[in-house]
Amino acid sequence: MSSSASCPLCLARHSYPLPVAGKLYHRCLSCELVWLDPACHLAPAAEKAVYDGHDNQVDDPRYRSFLMRAFSEVLARVPAPASGLDFGCGPGPALIAMGREAGYEMAGYDKFYADEPELLTRQYDFITSTEVIEHIADPRSALDGLWDCLKPGGILVLQTQRVLGDERFRSWRYRHDPTHIVFFAEASFRALAARWQAAVCFPHADVVVITKP
Repeated sequence: MSSSASCPLCLARHSYPLPVAGKLYHRCLSCELVWLDPACHLAPAAEKAVYDGHDNQVDDPRYRSFLMRAFSEVLARVPAPASGLDFGCGPGPALIAMGREAGYEMAGYDKFYADEPELLTRQYDFITSTEVIEHIADPRSALDGLWDCLKPGGILVLQTQRVLGDERFRSWRYRHDPTHIVFFAEASFRALAARWQAAVCFPHADVVVITKP
């Protein structure tokens, strides 16, 4: 059964419905993105209430270890001093602290906790976004905006769990978070990089690095 729902990442109109546990998802036949039907999205206040319940402390060694999956790619690819943006930094901006400790000039943007739009008009040597893009209803616009903020030769480091087959998706714990509304496959990132004419690599099961020409 096909669907006419347009993919919010590649804009293809070839998708199919993927109903799971009373919610309607769609999967793109072109880039393999899965997205929750907008009718099932939380209201902004309810979404923020979920985030307010997170307890991510800047000095928590376990949280830092989790973020190091993405930040280690910055350390390996972009020598300090350099400028970086953490997009979706949240109320406990540990990655910003890690960057500054390593000698980088860091800024952080978050629509709920650090809403400073002028930060999205500047240029950076690298941009990180950890466990954020799965919350964004319009990923194409958001990612294109971040790409425009990258200097030539800069890197975009995204951390999010990648969707595999439909059956795996149906039983996937990652899907259970009500604020997770967009799920990327490896093919999704490859399609994005191709549109940007950029190099892409997958150094970790939930990390992707896209390098600006």
